Amino acid sequence: MKEKTMENQFKFEGSEDLIKEFLSYQHIYSAAIKEVTTKLEILDEEFKLFHEHNPIHHIETRLKKPKSIMEKLEKNNLPETMEAIRTIKDIAGVRVVCNYIDDIYIIAKLLTSQRDIFLEEEEDYIKNPKESGYRSLHLIVTVPIFLSEGVKRVPVEVQIRTIAMDFWASLEHSLRYKVKTDNTEEISKRLNRCAESIANLDIEMQDIYRSIRESNGEVVKGE
Repeated sequence: MKEKTMENQFKFEGSEDLIKEFLSYQHIYSAAIKEVTTKLEILDEEFKLFHEHNPIHHIETRLKKPKSIMEKLEKNNLPETMEAIRTIKDIAGVRVVCNYIDDIYIIAKLLTSQRDIFLEEEEDYIKNPKESGYRSLHLIVTVPIFLSEGVKRVPVEVQIRTIAMDFWASLEHSLRYKVKTDNTEEISKRLNRCAESIANLDIEMQDIYRSIRESNGEVVKGE
């Protein structure tokens, strides 16, 4: 297979030098992802040790590709410069998939209470779902990355959701991408109804889990 060149991989005229500059800076965002991921793994292990429960089911990471970054600059009418790229808060992304709704807020509280973590933004799409039915807790945090020339604070978007929320979001994205018919509105309504059903299931599973813990005389500090 012929390897794509940078020129035909990106449609943005004159952006090749900027992309090269970003790629040389990309390791900083990768380091920020590792920093946040390590903190989350430690918190999960500690919680398991003291409460016999892992709040985190699994963790996924994502580093936004140069093409997506250039598209975001264009969408927001931002100049093609590294200064503009540094204003994008979701280049580095960590998705935390939890077992229960309570776990989401426990993890968010434990993470943001660490002294070197600064919480810049918070969007709670669980208490206030998007019109599409999407649910998740979004945090923008900054973490210190120690480099040879000094310390840089790097933003990371942390999405925290349950297994059920992640299931819906993954399939919803795939299904919407495939819609090429005139019944888009009907599809949206059906997906929204699915989101409501899954949200109710999430609540029921949470209640069952709470009932079991209460019957066992368990109390989790911080809840």
